[in-house]
Amino acid sequence: MTMSSAALTSRLFEPARLGPLHLPNRLVMAPLTRNRASADGVPTPLMATYYAQRASAGLIIAEATTPNAVGQTYPDIPAIYSDEHVAGWRRVTGAVRAAGGTMFLQLQHGGRIGHPETSGLTPLAPSPVAFPDPIHTPAGSRPGVVPRAMTVGEIRGTVADFAAAARRAVDAGFEGVEVHGGNGYLIHQFLSGVTNQRGDAYGGSATGRIRFAVEVVEAVADAIGPERVGLRIAPGVTANAMREHDVERVYPELVGALAGKGLAYLHVVFADPAQPLFHRIRRAWPSVLITNPALPWPAPFPADGGRQEAERLLAAGADLVSLGRAFLANPDLVERFRRGAPLNPVRPEYWYGGGELGYTDYPVLGRHPVAV
Repeated sequence: MTMSSAALTSRLFEPARLGPLHLPNRLVMAPLTRNRASADGVPTPLMATYYAQRASAGLIIAEATTPNAVGQTYPDIPAIYSDEHVAGWRRVTGAVRAAGGTMFLQLQHGGRIGHPETSGLTPLAPSPVAFPDPIHTPAGSRPGVVPRAMTVGEIRGTVADFAAAARRAVDAGFEGVEVHGGNGYLIHQFLSGVTNQRGDAYGGSATGRIRFAVEVVEAVADAIGPERVGLRIAPGVTANAMREHDVERVYPELVGALAGKGLAYLHVVFADPAQPLFHRIRRAWPSVLITNPALPWPAPFPADGGRQEAERLLAAGADLVSLGRAFLANPDLVERFRRGAPLNPVRPEYWYGGGELGYTDYPVLGRHPVAV
């Protein structure tokens, strides 16, 4: 089979539905932290250029964005809890919409992955279990601090902050939001019996540990409509020093609790069709399933940008497939996949912070990248 005929038969390029949205293809740009917002979390014009360059993705899920001040993880990440944040994001969504793209915004609270030198606040988490690794702050690398265990009142306040952030995201022009429940951040910390050592209704059994995730998703869905809401999960993923001992119990229960809520999608990180849990989740989830392939991390990065794994996931039952590093280095990734063209090399030294270099200067086929 030639590359052109392979492209014609690939499901990657088929249109898809996501709630009321019509997507031109099944490739999703995964949320990628790039640390290019202002110091107070306002998205910059450079971010508008970056995302507009990648508008050919079927869906863009914009990078992790904090719903409140105490949830900030790292310096120069975007936020969505003030009018200034909304105005900054509105420039981004306007540029993407003008380029023909569709965007959701990922909402992420860092929990124990935060530092007073970054946010000015002591991190909040399910339990006072410190992040064991150094964390980047404006003053450089610092040891993780012991977070303060959240009171029930603070849990309820945080749920409300997620809902308010979702309303602001829609006001900023996003089609919807993704609640980040993975990769070691606050919701994931509640799901794990290692980081969640609570003895109240938000801890203990799997039913208790999924309660916060369910309440956040339900509050966000009530705020903007379930058809605008996705949830990202990362069963067993060890990013950010996470450990879990009962993923086969926790995640089916979580998925079951949300399966009837009418959500837009479930996004499973590092999905592997060889694992039984993948198929349990697929059978239990009634709407769109987005999967992120289990590609090598941090290196080597596959020469095909993850296309083979993306095709494998679609064949196994996924509806959409998200790719991160491939979109980071290739603004025109969809077209490169269509043509079977070589991909730009990824430059990890420019991933976090900085300006145009390694951000908006990746070339597209036959020309330089477009600025907005």
